[in-house]
Amino acid sequence: MGRENEQFQVQRVIGNNVVMVQGGKNGKEYVIIGKGIGFAVKGSGVIEGNDHRIEKLFRLEDREEWSQYQILLEDIDPKVMRITDEIISDIASEFPGKLNDKIYLALPSHIQFTIFRLRSGMDIVNPFLQETKMTFPKEFEIAYKAASKISAEFQVQIPEDEVGFLTYHVYSALSNVPIGQLVKASNIVSELIDMIREERNITFEQGSMNHVRLMIHLRFSIERILQGSLVDNPFVKHIKKEYKEEYKLAQKLGKVMHNTLGAEVPEEEICFLAMHLRRLFQTLEKNK
Repeated sequence: MGRENEQFQVQRVIGNNVVMVQGGKNGKEYVIIGKGIGFAVKGSGVIEGNDHRIEKLFRLEDREEWSQYQILLEDIDPKVMRITDEIISDIASEFPGKLNDKIYLALPSHIQFTIFRLRSGMDIVNPFLQETKMTFPKEFEIAYKAASKISAEFQVQIPEDEVGFLTYHVYSALSNVPIGQLVKASNIVSELIDMIREERNITFEQGSMNHVRLMIHLRFSIERILQGSLVDNPFVKHIKKEYKEEYKLAQKLGKVMHNTLGAEVPEEEICFLAMHLRRLFQTLEKNK
């Protein structure tokens, strides 16, 4: 790590897992993230550079890293940090494994701003609520429990729309997909479903099995594209030959994904989508 001989003087304990320090070779300010590190140095103290609890170290002058977390440099409510620690602990117990470090910064910032908005009488509207509930049911369940804790602690009524936004934070912590990408993906899914409806002049109920299957397929297709994950599809030649109309529509959808995401859409992904469209259209035809 290159920090064996460095020391950091604790300036402020932000939470059990987050501390603000000064020191290192250049004497600059940092934020250190690590499970239980704040609990171990309550008040003030020194953290050695080779402390095994250090998981992430941010320099405060790195504007790109910190632009969205500036609230942490102000007086964040200790109760928000306590609730955040509880929620992160709940996530970790439900989903064993390493969480994305940024949840230690992003979640308290989000919770504090949410409480401010609710106490100020501002509406919270989530156009992707239904999609979020259906795509990430386990994460939504954890977010719902988190909302109950926030509501009880701060005496505010957390609307279900806000539970949807908390779900994004839970999923982001588990998947390492940034919140911004999740929002962008939700926008694209809605656009693609509208395109399919218009192209084939079809209708299906929101929340129906057909709608949910299509939505989930598009959502995870977009995530694979964003992450550069390749999907194996041994039926590419067969699909292009036998499902010509569906393949043509899948190509149109692929162009929208490419233009919006700025990422290549593999042929295997296009053909996988064509297969799904074929199944969807056949199901709708049978139910007429």
